[in-house]
Amino acid sequence: MGRIFEKRKHKIFARNAKLSKLFTRIGKEIAMAVKAGGPSPEANSRLKVAIQNARGMNMPKDNIDRAIKKAAGGSEADFTEMTYEGYAPGGVAVFVDVATNNPTRTVANVRSFFSKCGGTLGTSGSLSHVFERKAEFVLEAAALKGRDPDEFEMELIDGGADDVLRDEEGFIIYAPFASFGTMQQKLEQLGVEVKSAELKRFPLSTMPADITTARAVLKLVDLLNEDDDVNAVYHNMDITEEVEAELESE
Repeated sequence: MGRIFEKRKHKIFARNAKLSKLFTRIGKEIAMAVKAGGPSPEANSRLKVAIQNARGMNMPKDNIDRAIKKAAGGSEADFTEMTYEGYAPGGVAVFVDVATNNPTRTVANVRSFFSKCGGTLGTSGSLSHVFERKAEFVLEAAALKGRDPDEFEMELIDGGADDVLRDEEGFIIYAPFASFGTMQQKLEQLGVEVKSAELKRFPLSTMPADITTARAVLKLVDLLNEDDDVNAVYHNMDITEEVEAELESE
């Protein structure tokens, strides 16, 4: 059920950006990692994770190498990581992670998206009680290389994993925010290849939504995701199967 739910969540809730947008996002992450810790992934754990995620998205090696070289040469713009918090119609909380080289432009765009969809942009920290940040690691089944899945799961839990979702496709591992590096090291010690490793935000509580609210929230999510400065959008909307079916039929 775990992976099925993940697929459903991404289809209905996340509205994942197009591949080009994902490449833009990972390119910025590579640039920020290089500027923070240098161009060597062996000496720069953030860059190592960024490269790993780029490969997991099937980003061409030439693109990865070009992004590292551009950042190392100083020709890449300086990006600042920021967050914006607000409410969509129906009281649905929306959290936006961005990486921008022009905060004035970005906040104006984000505010306009909220206004256009009938929402309001709040102050920083206003949603600290609604979302928690956790580490998420995704492994494909082939990464186990013949290991016993039950024993592997126990090793993950012993290594600090909060929760492990597992099916025939592989594993999704969750760990506390502060344990991101520890969990990464544990997986390296186990000798398994990670498809992606990210810090994500998860709602601690959800807000029920009817079809009208759901349309407005998803319109806001789509507008935000289309903005090049936006890395990720999270919300706490909860919809029934009936509302989900109506959305899928539109």
